[in-house]
Amino acid sequence: MTTNNSSYPTYFESFDYKQMLNDYPLGDEVLNRFKTMSKADLKALQNMRFMKVVARAWQIPFYQRIWCAAGLVPEDIKSLDDIEKLPLISKSDIMDSVERHPPIGDFHGLDDIPVEQRPPLVFHTTSGTTGTPQPLLFGPKSREIQSLLVARSYRFMGLKAGSTIQSCYGHGMINGGHYIREAVTHYTNSMFLSAGTGVETRSVQQVNLMKTFGVNVLVGFVDYIKRLSDVAKEEGIKPGEDISIDMIIGHLGMESREAIANAWGNAEKQPELFDWYGVGDTGTIAAEGPDHDGMHVWEDCQYLEILDPDSNQVVSPGDKGNMVVTCLYKDDVYPIIRFNTHDITEEVTSENKMGLPFMRIRGFMGRSDNMLKLRGINIYPQGVGPMMDERDEFLGEYICRAVRDEAGRDEMIVQVEVSTPVEKRDSIIDEYKALLKRKIGIEVQVELVGEGELTPLTQVDVRQKPIRLIDNRFK
Repeated sequence: MTTNNSSYPTYFESFDYKQMLNDYPLGDEVLNRFKTMSKADLKALQNMRFMKVVARAWQIPFYQRIWCAAGLVPEDIKSLDDIEKLPLISKSDIMDSVERHPPIGDFHGLDDIPVEQRPPLVFHTTSGTTGTPQPLLFGPKSREIQSLLVARSYRFMGLKAGSTIQSCYGHGMINGGHYIREAVTHYTNSMFLSAGTGVETRSVQQVNLMKTFGVNVLVGFVDYIKRLSDVAKEEGIKPGEDISIDMIIGHLGMESREAIANAWGNAEKQPELFDWYGVGDTGTIAAEGPDHDGMHVWEDCQYLEILDPDSNQVVSPGDKGNMVVTCLYKDDVYPIIRFNTHDITEEVTSENKMGLPFMRIRGFMGRSDNMLKLRGINIYPQGVGPMMDERDEFLGEYICRAVRDEAGRDEMIVQVEVSTPVEKRDSIIDEYKALLKRKIGIEVQVELVGEGELTPLTQVDVRQKPIRLIDNRFK
């Protein structure tokens, strides 16, 4: 007797696609549905989805192990109000799961599903820039909702119908470029150019693609997007004339919007910039809207807590803390409940001008696990660059180096790319020191270098997220 191993669901047969589109609105329906929704109704929707996700998590060895170790039983979690009883998880817990149960861990919930009944999977990894790459697994339902949320964000920002989008997100094993491509091709009518990073498509080729195909929207990490404008000029291509960009959708954080807009615009026209936030595991969490007043958290899909990095307690509204995320839609593969991103932000407490019931956040303000504490001052390296934007000769590239002297005293050296000729740099270095002391709160050392000299250290030409900190204190 033989078993028919060819009988299993295809991708779109494994969930109710039409119901998903109804449950998670897109385009104009976002405002139509949520502008009339009260905070109480939103909380009820979140609670219903949260309890489904928790029920699924209790079936998975990973969560059973962590929650039982905390003394919890299923009856302890009766509603979203009980979420603080649940322990936080982070990448280290996922990697511990992988080490215990190689090669893909036991956090996904596939092990108790017979092979012939398993849904198709989308499999990626993180970049591995901080160690062994982390497996990322997506079921069809949650993968499509993740993609839809990217497109929801783009269309909320004002993406024009029939746009031509060039993506500078990486491909290969990492998730970024693939998931953005799926979002644009499944949930917008834009033409999509999957150029990728400068490693996948040389920067010179990228700017020529933009000119040839009339790209009007750029998406990716803004450090590289800004670098592309310099490459265009080197090739004799004029941003704002030969390439006319309407929108730049990136991860702006604390970067200078004016510098990026100027790089791709001219006196008559400049692109409109939009920020959004998400991580590989969770997908899109929040997006800036046309109001440009913080980023709206997609709270029908994501429950966001902002917690003190030391105590893990909820901070007061407007105070900085770690973003801890619960995905309210991932009740299929790899539920994510109280995932500590270690990314720092703060809540925007002013009235929501869009009339939406959602909380808003400032955006990515640095990482708590990449923070330096010098003489009682917390320093987030990602926030140092924007401090120097008022200097005309600052070229936007920098790196922070933490060092420890023979007496055991910690210092930070900020290396900065400037346009100033080498013979004149000594005359302005004290101005940089004074500027950073005023904005950081303590004195740091400064070294001024020329354009491109830091590229081997920041790796801005080959990495999606440039290196901003080199810690030499413990070597």
